[in-house]
Amino acid sequence: MTNKEIKALISLLDDPEVAPQIQERIQTLGESIIPFLEESWEETLDPQQQQRLEDLIHHLQFEGLQQRLRVWRDSGGENLLEGMWLLNSYQYPDADLQSLNRAIEQLRFEAWTLLQPAMHPADQVQALNHVLFRTHKFAANTQNFHSPANSMLHRVLETRRGNPLTLCVIYLLVAQRLGLPVFGVNLPNLFVLTYRSENRQVEPFYINCYNRGLILSRTDIEHYIAQLNLTPNDMFYEPCSHIDIVRRALRNLQLSFEKLQEPAKAAEVAILLNILTDEAGPTTDGPDEQ
Repeated sequence: MTNKEIKALISLLDDPEVAPQIQERIQTLGESIIPFLEESWEETLDPQQQQRLEDLIHHLQFEGLQQRLRVWRDSGGENLLEGMWLLNSYQYPDADLQSLNRAIEQLRFEAWTLLQPAMHPADQVQALNHVLFRTHKFAANTQNFHSPANSMLHRVLETRRGNPLTLCVIYLLVAQRLGLPVFGVNLPNLFVLTYRSENRQVEPFYINCYNRGLILSRTDIEHYIAQLNLTPNDMFYEPCSHIDIVRRALRNLQLSFEKLQEPAKAAEVAILLNILTDEAGPTTDGPDEQ
């Protein structure tokens, strides 16, 4: 369709008799029509028409997001930053992946300047802790624990406040770019990281980013599981996949919207979650994951 034809089509949304059919037609055109809908929104002074246009834009963006999430899943979900960006774009469709990439790269560079050859893994972790938790002052968002912003990577990078998962994701992305063997671990109610050295003389240990990178032993994790009265499970100690991480982030976001009494948004996030759960095995995450 030409630009003139698209604008003419959008103008027919004003006619209540044909508006439903026009909406269906517009929805088949995909996200490429969004700039025209936004332009029409700016030109109209009718609140009802603006709401119709907003609903259409959101529908098109949400359909596009679902498709991109399926592509990311089917590719194996290797790129964790992309997966978190996709979640981010639910609330912030204009969020820029390259801006996120630059922010992580800057943190990586600052940590790299502190690392030395043959440094012990615990000292490597302390170097990352210094950059993230002392220099940049990343910390737990205890004042607004259930805010949706805690699940939005670009907001956490801006505010330096997040939940256990997003703080771990930032730490993990930086560590991976430095070539450190750091992975996510799906603990119930608390997401942590694990350092798995190829040197068998170095025991695997855990990193609690919600407590400024506190190092934990396997015994500490066992005590934590015992306090929750849960049966020990290998997945509480072993690395999880990037798809597991984004799935858990979506559960956190769904919970945030439920806490804020926004059922429509919670339902849409559930749809996104189903895309990553379709072919997944059973999980042991609880309702209050973080």
